[in-house]
Amino acid sequence: MNRLLPLLLMASATALSGCDYLGIEPATKAAEQKVAEGKAIGGACRHANRALEDCYRYNPKAHKASIFDGWKDMDVYMRENKLDTIEPVTPPEPPKKTPPPPAATEEAATESADKATDKGEEKKPAASAKH
Repeated sequence: MNRLLPLLLMASATALSGCDYLGIEPATKAAEQKVAEGKAIGGACRHANRALEDCYRYNPKAHKASIFDGWKDMDVYMRENKLDTIEPVTPPEPPKKTPPPPAATEEAATESADKATDKGEEKKPAASAKH
């Protein structure tokens, strides 16, 4: 038993050290990477003279706090070094059409039914039920 314990400890340590080679990342490393990516996105947005809201909208999966930190750090850096912004390569998105409110669609349906009756297309009365 005394000889077996050191062998088991050595085998388990060797097996656990191989996890890095399998591509399994610890949760802290993945979180740090997301924060770093968010800061890079924020810095790039500030350098391209984009508003924070646009940056959030273009990158919905990134952490907003880290985007803000990157944007703020780049703003301080650009002011200290008197750097100009660059023009973004992608054009701004055209405004999206908003669907009409539900009340307007009901009115349109009522108007089209009224027009149909004006053209002589009358609704057929429901057949009366026989008692």
